Amino acid sequence: MLVSGASGMIGTPLVVALRERGHNVHTLVRRAPTSPSEHFWNPESGEMEAGILESTDVVVNLSGTSIARIPWTAAYKEKILSSREHATTTLANAISHAKNPPAALVQASAVGYYGDRSDESLTEDSSTGSGFLAQVCQAWEAAASAVQSKKTRVAFARTGLVIGREGAMAPLRLQTFLGVAGPIGSGSQWWPWISLRDEIAALVFLVENPLAKGPFNLVGPHPARSSEVTKELASQMRRPHWLGLPTFAISLLMGEAGRELLLASQKLSPTRLEAAGFSFFDERVESAISHIA
Repeated sequence: MLVSGASGMIGTPLVVALRERGHNVHTLVRRAPTSPSEHFWNPESGEMEAGILESTDVVVNLSGTSIARIPWTAAYKEKILSSREHATTTLANAISHAKNPPAALVQASAVGYYGDRSDESLTEDSSTGSGFLAQVCQAWEAAASAVQSKKTRVAFARTGLVIGREGAMAPLRLQTFLGVAGPIGSGSQWWPWISLRDEIAALVFLVENPLAKGPFNLVGPHPARSSEVTKELASQMRRPHWLGLPTFAISLLMGEAGRELLLASQKLSPTRLEAAGFSFFDERVESAISHIA
């Protein structure tokens, strides 16, 4: 098995989980390899160690520049998009030209695919939305869809807000710890969330399920509004929930990034994931937050 983006918030525990389940996991690195399980690649130039995919059964692609860095300048937006396109295109080309291609490509994507949809109930069959993140996710998935091998199934993991100690929850935890937590914008927008342990379990599920193909929403089964997330975090950390960030401040200070990351509303359901037989550890946001509070 080959994993890219293996050093990130999701990639690190995913590699551990896969190895615990008996998988022989190798990783792609952009520096000189330091162990037999590491293999050099340079997605910007399309380079990858020759022949590595000939003995690989599954590829998991998590590569992509963080979207959490603010502000989104024109140059950084290009980096967000190109980092995903280059990495995915490099892997898709390698799979397409392999004599013995892997059985599966589990491709990272995100709920940004759907754009800002207010109170509309969304499933994997819903149309794509508008906005920068929707554009990024469409390009990301299109690059993976270019895999020409008929032997390789492609599963798209459209991940929501991962509730863990790192990533997007880190600044919310800090804000809450400092006693200045409160509604983000109106607080009524839907935040599609998933606990970190369910994110890892869902990715393992997509790796091991031979019928898992196409898009899957990696979000919890009970949607929550942003105010529910911030209130629950404050409650479990025993801190007040009163100040928050008004909409105008988010737009003024964070610009497009704030509007798309914090103010967008997506009421998503993990319809295909549940239909395929996946069971969640954390069905409600209260349970997910209990692991980080």
